[in-house]
Amino acid sequence: MVQRRRPAPVFRPRLPGFALLAILLSTLVTSGCVYRMTVQQGNFLDARQVVQVKEGMTRAQVRFLLGTPMLPDAFDRDRWDYLYYLKVGRLQKAEEQRLTIYFTDDKVTRIENVGAPTEVPASEAPTPAATTP
Repeated sequence: MVQRRRPAPVFRPRLPGFALLAILLSTLVTSGCVYRMTVQQGNFLDARQVVQVKEGMTRAQVRFLLGTPMLPDAFDRDRWDYLYYLKVGRLQKAEEQRLTIYFTDDKVTRIENVGAPTEVPASEAPTPAATTP
């Protein structure tokens, strides 16, 4: 009589039900996590720059303070728009700022500010010069 050899037993680990459930749950939760990049566009306007823009300034002075406008209007050369947009993540509301400067005869005649900062923090505010008696 010929003896048949039994195949070697194969080790197959079994996961308890809790471990299997934990693995499935973690896979389901992490599959929805998607990194959302921060999107920043336009001219970042600092409050120290914005408060220095005054009526009567020339185009060169405004360009020196704020830089080149984001949207130079092709149809109205006397209007400069400085736009800023910042979107952080997926759930936070986007921060939007707009500063529009109107010129007449190359001088600032009107300034429209929608959301651009105008309050300089007290720590950065210029201090008055000390007077000596």
